[in-house]
Amino acid sequence: MTEQYILKKFSETGALLDGHFLLRSGLHSPQYFQCALLLQHMPIAEELCGELARKFDAKQVDTVIAPAMGGLVVGQEVARALKKRFIFAEKDDAGKLVLRRGFTIQKGERLLVAEDVVTKGGRVVETMEIVKQHGGIVTGVGALVDRSNGAVNFGAPFHSLISLQVVAYEAANCPLCREKKIPLMKPGSK
Repeated sequence: MTEQYILKKFSETGALLDGHFLLRSGLHSPQYFQCALLLQHMPIAEELCGELARKFDAKQVDTVIAPAMGGLVVGQEVARALKKRFIFAEKDDAGKLVLRRGFTIQKGERLLVAEDVVTKGGRVVETMEIVKQHGGIVTGVGALVDRSNGAVNFGAPFHSLISLQVVAYEAANCPLCREKKIPLMKPGSK
């Protein structure tokens, strides 16, 4: 499966957006991957997440965990492909990721963290901290899209389907803000 094929799937489903976007990382970008638009098509979700799952050794994974919201479908589909349990971390009232809904992590349990898009990896790192706090071991991180072009380092094997350097700016240096032609949008889940 080539990056061109995957990018074509994003384009065909309207999931690759052009404009002026505020990313969760705080950066501004002229491109945005709205994975929910791609993943609403279950045959595509199954195909792409299955391909991501094949990048990991199922024998090294007991459970797949994902940060909500973006990682939910990716995590569930990767877990399905690996035939493993799936849990997720979600925001508490203070906006911090936590385990809820009775989810538990056993000491020594091996977890794979799944996410839709990684730019700086903040939600992945928060999820990894939850795993460690509960005595689990992060054996890998998987994402559909790595916007850092391999620059992020999670201290665990990291695989993505697409790895590219998408232009992103600090807010103070954003030429799109200076031009004031395209309004800033925050299309993420929250």
